[in-house]
Amino acid sequence: MFSIPRNASIFLFFSLIGALFLSPAQAQPYPNRDITFIVPYGPGGSTDPISRQFASQLEQALKVSVNVENKPGGSATIGTAAVIRAKPDGYTLGLTSNSVLAYQPLVNKALAWKGPEDYQSIIKLVDLPTIIAVRADSPWQNFEDFMDAVRKNPGKIRAAVSGYRTTPDLAIQELNKIAQVRIVTIPFTGGGGEALIALLGGRVEASTGYAPTMLPHVQAGKIRIIASFTKDKYFAFPEASSVVQAGYNVTLPASYGIVAPKGMPNEIKDKIIAASLAIGNSPEFAQFAQKHGLILDVKGPKQMDEEMDEYTRIFRELIVFMDQKK
Repeated sequence: MFSIPRNASIFLFFSLIGALFLSPAQAQPYPNRDITFIVPYGPGGSTDPISRQFASQLEQALKVSVNVENKPGGSATIGTAAVIRAKPDGYTLGLTSNSVLAYQPLVNKALAWKGPEDYQSIIKLVDLPTIIAVRADSPWQNFEDFMDAVRKNPGKIRAAVSGYRTTPDLAIQELNKIAQVRIVTIPFTGGGGEALIALLGGRVEASTGYAPTMLPHVQAGKIRIIASFTKDKYFAFPEASSVVQAGYNVTLPASYGIVAPKGMPNEIKDKIIAASLAIGNSPEFAQFAQKHGLILDVKGPKQMDEEMDEYTRIFRELIVFMDQKK
């Protein structure tokens, strides 16, 4: 008569017990509960539409709720750190940008990341050109008027930006470098929405930000877009000057992508990446991007990492310039 060895019997017994007490969530394939999607900026800024559109489509793709959570502060490093330090189980993802991933590690050595080796890139989604706005009642009708005033009043023209050394801030610093002028940036921790409020309230002379935040106020006749940091005319505001065409070779956009903690199981990571790439290449997302002034530039993890390495080089050179001006 066949008999099971004693050690094998003990193993089989505990395996059966473990199966009985295994939670339904553990027994189900990923994903089987809500996903948290962290946005490292305050509500009301240009990142909100991007985040909510992506989260909405991710819900449809993965068949679970994706809860958007705004976690601003620290020039977007607080929210990004919350993503990178999260448990690598696929249930915490987040929006981030080139200034957060590539610039901030150069000036803040205490961050949880130094480069792509410290986080998991998921997808590069869009570029968002930086634009300069003034109030509708401003005496400056165009970018030429604005720059003329900047030259005549060095250090007195203030531009509100969505945080210290965020991309709008860095774009102005690059313009200062190329044009040899001094526009003073005023950072706001609440993001682009708060920076725009400062302009509308007359606390600053200009605001540097993005189309999703500014477009409704342009349509309402409250502000005027005078320039875009683009090589050619920006389709969202064709009436605005191209900074490059005006003679200043500055094209520093906000580059937005999705990251996750390092160390996710391959089957989970691959599923998230595949769903994200399908979203980025979908007609629905393309239509959304066009409506909100976003330039589609969908890239997978490897290409996103390479882009962040290139931005690190650009930002390192800009830091040298800014240090020389102190």
